[in-house]
Amino acid sequence: MSFTRLWAVSRKEMIQLRRDARSLYLAFILPLVLLLLFGYAISFDIRNIEMGVLDESRTPESRRLVEAFEASGYFTVERRLDRYGEVAAELGAGRVRLVLVIPPSFARDLAAGRAAPVQLLLDGSDANTATIARSYADAIVAGYSADALLDGRRLELPARSESRVWYNETLESRNMIVPGLVAVIMSIIASMLTALTIAREWERGTMEQLAATPVHRLEVVLGKLLPYVVIGVFDVALASVGGILIFDVPFKGNVLLLAALTLLFLVGALGLGIFISAALKSQLLATQVAMMATFLPALLLSGFIFSLSTMPLVLQAMSYAVPARYYVTVTKGIFLKGVGATVLWEDAVAMVVFAVVGLALAIRMFRKELA
Repeated sequence: MSFTRLWAVSRKEMIQLRRDARSLYLAFILPLVLLLLFGYAISFDIRNIEMGVLDESRTPESRRLVEAFEASGYFTVERRLDRYGEVAAELGAGRVRLVLVIPPSFARDLAAGRAAPVQLLLDGSDANTATIARSYADAIVAGYSADALLDGRRLELPARSESRVWYNETLESRNMIVPGLVAVIMSIIASMLTALTIAREWERGTMEQLAATPVHRLEVVLGKLLPYVVIGVFDVALASVGGILIFDVPFKGNVLLLAALTLLFLVGALGLGIFISAALKSQLLATQVAMMATFLPALLLSGFIFSLSTMPLVLQAMSYAVPARYYVTVTKGIFLKGVGATVLWEDAVAMVVFAVVGLALAIRMFRKELA
């Protein structure tokens, strides 16, 4: 392999990239746009849940319970109902997600030391919001019950739990989402960028000139890969800094370790794009296939949004073939936990395997022949 020829191919690719507005947009603008779009749009923090209240007790005790819901910051009382028959209409129309029903005997039961149940009616058409809303509501009612017990009987609760959250102390979903977004975005961008390289040569008729040179196909693939590795590292740095400054995501790990593992991931993703480009020889088709091969697997099977442990065994097995799975673990581990190579070495080995396979497929598929 000649480094002179390798540099010549890389320089030629950089010149083509500079003249291609679409590739420049993909390389430098789209990653930041996707980070901002998904970073603000995706959130598992449910707040200001619209709720209705049917207070049949109408006592100071029942009003304090409603005030506890409002003071929590998770619920907003949008409707105050007069009769039970209005509940179905409010939930069915989507005006509220939850209805709190306080029975007439609520205050009397509390005063007598008996259990004073209340009813929570939830809209289950959005199962995720309903589950979270029920957890919030149960916690508020439990807190109210503890206060009532202490106020009425001056007793200490027999058992108390004190919890402490590590790595994401505020439980902000953005702290979990943004590091994973870096992996998902780079999976898409990297493969789409290189999916245009070989196909561009065929469509513009410049493959004949390349075929007439003594450049080996290994030099062609590596030469076309190098500029995009540099761009990919720049994009990861841009997305990481954006996540830290814009979304206040903590960064507790080692920058050099993140850079090294990013290189491994990018080589595999870029190699996959060149393989697709060499196989299809059409920029449009290669872009579409690259999007399908990276976007859905990276989004669904990487552990970015959905926990892999809850998936069927077949999908868990398929996720091992998704490079983003390992890079999501790397970004979350370095950003939030500050772990080192002793923890991430298995993911690093997996990314080395994908990098070797990606390059091998790209080199094997690329042909200088014009048949």
